[in-house]
Amino acid sequence: MNSNKIGVLAKHVFLCRYAWRELCTKHVLGRRYMTFAKCKPIRFSQCTSKLSTAFAVLPARTLSLTACMFKRKNHNTDNSSLEKEEVENDEAEIEELFQQQIPTGIGEEEHRVFIVHPDVKWGSRKQYLTTAALQMEEAVGLVNTLYNWSVADKIILSTKTPEKRRIFGKGNFQTLTEKIRATPGVTAVFVNVERFSPSSEKELQEAWGVKVLDRYSLVLHIFRCNARTKEAKLQISLAEIPLLRSRLRNEVANLDQQGGGSRYIMGSGETLYEMQQRLLKERELKIRSALERLRRKRHLLRSQRKHRDFPIVSVMGYTNCGKTTLIKALTGDAGLQPKDQLFATLDVTVHAGQLPSHMTVLYIDTIGFLSQLPHQLIDSFSATLEDVTHSDLLIHVRDISHPETVNQKVNVLNVLKNLQIPERLLNSIIEVHNKIDLIEGYEVSDPEVIPISALKQHGLELLKEKIEEAVVKYTGKQTMTLKVQLNSPQLAWLYKEATVQAVDNVGDDCTANVKVIISQAAYGRYRKLFQVTNGC
Repeated sequence: MNSNKIGVLAKHVFLCRYAWRELCTKHVLGRRYMTFAKCKPIRFSQCTSKLSTAFAVLPARTLSLTACMFKRKNHNTDNSSLEKEEVENDEAEIEELFQQQIPTGIGEEEHRVFIVHPDVKWGSRKQYLTTAALQMEEAVGLVNTLYNWSVADKIILSTKTPEKRRIFGKGNFQTLTEKIRATPGVTAVFVNVERFSPSSEKELQEAWGVKVLDRYSLVLHIFRCNARTKEAKLQISLAEIPLLRSRLRNEVANLDQQGGGSRYIMGSGETLYEMQQRLLKERELKIRSALERLRRKRHLLRSQRKHRDFPIVSVMGYTNCGKTTLIKALTGDAGLQPKDQLFATLDVTVHAGQLPSHMTVLYIDTIGFLSQLPHQLIDSFSATLEDVTHSDLLIHVRDISHPETVNQKVNVLNVLKNLQIPERLLNSIIEVHNKIDLIEGYEVSDPEVIPISALKQHGLELLKEKIEEAVVKYTGKQTMTLKVQLNSPQLAWLYKEATVQAVDNVGDDCTANVKVIISQAAYGRYRKLFQVTNGC
């Protein structure tokens, strides 16, 4: 085997730290080193073309063996240090999973992007609720969302064969190729389709000589750039698994042509493709396991909120429709910083606000939706969207000034159905028309719709009244007047566990009539604790 083939093999064997761990566990010296050192395996991100170079760095790492062993002994004597170390290791593992094997290969450098929108003339893929020009406008918005990215040029081309590898017919494809090559400074081409097949991606990249992106990979890159929390990073890593699998098939196919893809690896009994598939499966299991731990923590937080009887109101809508701006206007939360960009929110955040009756509700800010995204991407964010299914009420915010507002509504409702949102929640949706200040002479035709301007804070009082009415209806809360002994803890308990609206008729007998909004469960606890009869 010549040095070039050794280089290709080395590149694939040392894809990530797990490949090195695999080799270590198959060698006696390697197993002992991994057992005692308790240090992270060596990374081979800068492997040279020769396989022997990778092994040459092993002795230098063993120098830290003694220090690592003593460090762990000290940690075992301190429980709090152990817990802290566990949290740090967990965070380090999540960050490592997030940074490993980034599938898009885009990097952080600036890009000049040529945008291609295939205008499907007929068939199941034709979009009937929008136009090619509006879809191109959204594609430009996606590219401009990214820092240091710009649009070099754009083109709308008709196609009758969107399912073919080259998407376009021979004539249009030739015209497109010439135009891309003639445009100076193009570093990537964004084809505004849902998802490429592996063979299609490979053929387009070979034809155009630059990186080729579909909506799936571009939106994933936007997510990656905006990810801040552990949960967001894990969900993005999970959504990238299908892209990694596609790339693996392509790379192994290329290696097969050079005679290396089907060879067994160092007597392990596995081919290169089998080993990489297994490592990828292990990576996926690690991500799902970490997500499950975070899901349990989120479930605990939901249980605590439920115990406090706070109504949960999820605010949903198409990306950049003004959800965060609306929640800021409803709660007065100065910590919220809305941004005029797509997918500014990737995590569920919870914000407390008060309704006209002084009832406290919790508003959940969720990730925005987008049309033509594969279900795999939405499914990857199921942990985040799980909070939505446990809400008491949904608010659907629509940017009524957007030319595609009807199409956006359809997309949001379709996503909610695919997420298997309970029927009770789908029936409780309050539709809000936002940005009415941008439409001259706007009038509401549907009496169930609430027109507002979140930015200008118009129509918010009417919306709060509608939310309060719906919360009382769908949570089973009731308005009651209770006779309370003022020389007992009753009133203080009601202020804590219910919504006190008024305290009237303070008599000489130290009693008062207290008007409250209270849940059935809280009222049951009140009666049991203070041994009061019904209606007293």
